Amino acid sequence: MLLVAVLACAVVRPFGLPEAVVAVPAAGLVVVTGAISPEHAWQEAERLGPVVGFLAAVLVLAHFCDVEGLFRACGAWMARRAENRPGRLLTSFFVLASAITAVLSLDATVVLLTPVVFATAARSGIRPKPHAYACAHLSNTASLLLPVSNLTNLLAFSASGLSFTRFAALMALPWLVAIGAEYLVFRRFFAADLAVPAPDAVSRPETATEDEPAFPLFALVTVGCTLAGFVVCSAVGIDPAWAALAGALVLAGRALVRRRATPVAVLRATAPGFLAFVLALGVVVRAVVDNGLADALGRVLPDGTGLVALLGIAALAAVLANLINNLPAVLVLLPLTATAGPGAVLAVLLGVNIGPNLTYAGSLATLLWRRIVQRYEHEVGIGEFTRLGLISVPAALIPAVVALWGSLLVVGG
Repeated sequence: MLLVAVLACAVVRPFGLPEAVVAVPAAGLVVVTGAISPEHAWQEAERLGPVVGFLAAVLVLAHFCDVEGLFRACGAWMARRAENRPGRLLTSFFVLASAITAVLSLDATVVLLTPVVFATAARSGIRPKPHAYACAHLSNTASLLLPVSNLTNLLAFSASGLSFTRFAALMALPWLVAIGAEYLVFRRFFAADLAVPAPDAVSRPETATEDEPAFPLFALVTVGCTLAGFVVCSAVGIDPAWAALAGALVLAGRALVRRRATPVAVLRATAPGFLAFVLALGVVVRAVVDNGLADALGRVLPDGTGLVALLGIAALAAVLANLINNLPAVLVLLPLTATAGPGAVLAVLLGVNIGPNLTYAGSLATLLWRRIVQRYEHEVGIGEFTRLGLISVPAALIPAVVALWGSLLVVGG
């Protein structure tokens, strides 16, 4: 009941209250009532602590990339490349959103790139619906590649025992396959919207180039160095979170020196309320796991890392993500699959990252995306969202699992 209350608050956010308002008291309550021992609660907080710190650094990095103008420059690039043709704009957006999600996490795509999509569509005179929906789907699907792409990835990375580069090597093919499947589904599903040409009034060359933002080279170089730092840290046995912290400090420090931010703004960029929510949710989920859920799932979870087993694990993870949200789902399933090896852990990741595209409640990113879209007075129909998910989720999940199985055979895991 407490887990349901925590998730309901995260979905509805009554009176605009942050997710932690219910989650933190719920975590305290499961400890006080004995549903989980203080020792187990502390162990869960210790396990999640490094992951939460990593997430905070990545959020700061993404925020100050936006301050530097990286996302505005990306919107201008999309508009130039599309030449006011909806199909080309969708292709450009898939490339851009996939890269941003992989490198700067799904939060960057949802929070920072979604407004750019609406601005670019308005500037080009193109219907925004396909590209807006792509923000939601790619924030989940395109977050498969790197440990830093998603909070679920950070948890899976910690449980898998893989290095940063090996994780990326195993997930590269599933990432490409899943994005390709989503792209084909979008081209078919939104064919009518993509067939409407931009009005002549906004297709003149001068409108495409006026007020062109300067390219933020410093931010791009910092992000590149941070990515290189992830690889180097992983190779020498240092936690990659230090590379994320270094990148965040460089961009935040530059903004502070140039008086484009304050220390309070830097603190807010870490989203402390959301970080507290993640820690508290972990404690509540651990209490549910300790009181029977682990045993129930253990009876239906497939054994092994063969193709059929991986498909079953991913399907179960996708269903669970849509029932209780993907973050609790990954917290529940990782301890059950970690003993089977990295293949089973990564199959869980495919399920909890691709599966949430089926329903609004599947991931917190989708819920946040819906709120942002509504600010632009864009209608998001639950029926249309669900129909799209019913097509895209199996179309992306099944071939992605097959690709993971192939990667495990070739790369090893």
